[in-house]
This record gives sequence, C-alpha cells and structure tokens, in this order.
Amino acid sequence: MLKTVLVPIHPAGWPFIAICAVATVAMAWWVEPLGYVGALFTAWCVYFFRNPDRVTPARAGLVISPADGVVQSIINVVPPEELEMGDEPRTRVAVFMNVFNVHVNRIPIDGTISASSYRPGKFLNASLDKASVDNERQSLKLITSDGQVIAFVQIAGLVARRIVCWTKVGDKMKAGERFGLIRFGSRVDVYLPDGVEPLVSVGQTAIAGETVLADLYAEEAARGGETR
Repeated sequence: MLKTVLVPIHPAGWPFIAICAVATVAMAWWVEPLGYVGALFTAWCVYFFRNPDRVTPARAGLVISPADGVVQSIINVVPPEELEMGDEPRTRVAVFMNVFNVHVNRIPIDGTISASSYRPGKFLNASLDKASVDNERQSLKLITSDGQVIAFVQIAGLVARRIVCWTKVGDKMKAGERFGLIRFGSRVDVYLPDGVEPLVSVGQTAIAGETVLADLYAEEAARGGETR
C-alpha cells in the first residue's frame, strides 16, 4: 500500500524541494498564513518530481510511450531536420504532459542512440502544433538491432524552461529506461518508421514506460477510439 503513495523522488527535484522548504519556513516566520501557501507549493514540488517504477512490456518491436500524459495528436510530418532523417513525412505521435503528470521521460524501444541534438527556441504552449518547430527541443534518434529508426523529441512548453537529457550518442538503451525529464509541463513526440501504424488514439491517456504506442512487426491497422 505504501509503495503506491511513497514513490521515489528524482534527484533533480531535491534542490527545488529544498528551496521551497526554506522559503516556506521564511514565509511562515514573516507572515504565518504564507507558510501554508509555501507548504502547499513544496508538496506540489515533491509530487511533480516523483519517479515511480514502471512495468515495461518486453516483447521486441513494441514502441512504448516515452511520457506520461495525453495523446494530443497523430499526424504525418517530417522529422526534425537536425536528425537528418530525410524529407519524407512520418507518423508522429505527440504526448502532452501537464504540470501534474510524471515528467521523467523513458526510452520507447530497445536500441542504440545514433544522434542527439539540442536546439534552443521559444516557449510557446506545447499543445500547439508549431511548438514542435519553434520551441526549445532535444531530439534523439535510435536504431534498433534490426535497423529500424525511431526518433523522439523532448519539447519545452509555456511553463517548462529546462530540458534535461542524460543519454549520449552510442548509448545502448532498453525500452522503459529513464533518459531525461522536462521542467515543468511539456511534450514528447515519437516518429514511427514508415508503414508502422499507431495503436493509440488521440485523447487517450499514456503512461511512460507502459503504454504501447505501436508495434513494428504488427500488420494491424491504426486504431480508432471513442470517448465514453
């Protein structure tokens, strides 16, 4: 029972939590009611940086969601130019994270990081389609053991002002491994190989490291969904 409540905190969060806690004490000493406001903000900061374990599907070919949030869009677009993946559009699944989602990002499929590129930019609302082009972003390209290429992009948002990515070119990664986070609210896009259909629908809730976005080896048509 406690495991469902007392989840680990990502180390990147402790400086923010400490600052909030010190500020809370100072505000409470100055004006007591402000201490309650500070305590609420500190509690939210702890909640934001939670880093729960996930049970990742281990079958080869499954593309797993790299982020918690809602599938915001599924469209065909050209991948970021810095990844040098050509001019042909690919299916892009965009997962939008609000400030209450877990913000630790995870690798979508087993493979080796073949390209990594950071690009500064604007801080538009990450739910806007043009955010994928205009906003600050960290783009990664991964090659699977059988040569399939997957791209995934961390995109900063209106509130998020800091992308963290600790993988580098040459790293061999497993699906579900943690590779970065974004502070504080943002989006992660996944670009699927040509001919691979998504197995999620717009509006569906995705769980990082658990929700299957696509299957590289399946012949199933793209799934539809209905709100009920």
